[in-house]
Amino acid sequence: MRTDRLFKILFVALTVFCAGALPVQAKEKMIQAKGSDTIVNLSQAWAEAFMTENPEVNLAVTGGGSGTGIAALINGTTDIANASRKIKKKELDDAQKAGYYPEEFKVAIDALAVIVNPANPVKELTIDQLSGIFTGKITNWNEVGGKDQKILVLSRERNSGTHMYFLEQVLRKGNEKGPEQFAPSVLMLPSSEAIINETSTSESAIGYDGLGYVTPKVKTIAVAAKSGGPFVQPSRETATNRTYPIWRFLYMYTGFKPRGEIKAFINFALSEKGQKIVEEMGFVPLGEK
Repeated sequence: MRTDRLFKILFVALTVFCAGALPVQAKEKMIQAKGSDTIVNLSQAWAEAFMTENPEVNLAVTGGGSGTGIAALINGTTDIANASRKIKKKELDDAQKAGYYPEEFKVAIDALAVIVNPANPVKELTIDQLSGIFTGKITNWNEVGGKDQKILVLSRERNSGTHMYFLEQVLRKGNEKGPEQFAPSVLMLPSSEAIINETSTSESAIGYDGLGYVTPKVKTIAVAAKSGGPFVQPSRETATNRTYPIWRFLYMYTGFKPRGEIKAFINFALSEKGQKIVEEMGFVPLGEK
């Protein structure tokens, strides 16, 4: 009898303790956003501003690449996939097989800047020349008006949406199914910051980065869609008016039509305040398209 009574007392105490703890836990609403390293700093800035206005929400933002974010969406381990490219048909098919129906949101515009070391005398390149450099057909800067110096070619890693976009729009010149590939000699780097750092210290380097990551430590190249120009520098203005040939939308994807706090966060990113943050982070607001 004493054992039964002691058990009942402990059971009641545990029940009261849990009942008192549950409301505290329920107040915190968790949102996971994962994916594009291009968007990660922008998404973190949105998250900080959103949580200031909504302290009951805990928003965790991580990178890893667009492919990683979309894969996490498909396997149900993230609420939002940040992507610097559109979701692929196979990814959509895989998502539907897993019971998800991705919703797409364009959240900003980006100019993908081609960058070199400030000591490099080359100022402009065509898409054809860039394709030649990154596929390994052009290996010396003197072939495009520069010094007699071997070109050190830098790229984001293969899981990056920026890598995929550059492959399809520059190496393959807009033909997504083209045969062109990055040359085996291309140095694959894990982040936008790594490309900036390597380019700033290597006079022979060339790489590419989202406009929001470009710093005075590197020089941007004017790019022409066709031989003979016009050659256009990447900027907020030239991305807005589409005169710069390497521009793109940045995206958020959800597994279903968003509701509750997830919908509120996406609406915040698309709001006037959210698009002001886009501008502050060096990207192009959607309202200027």
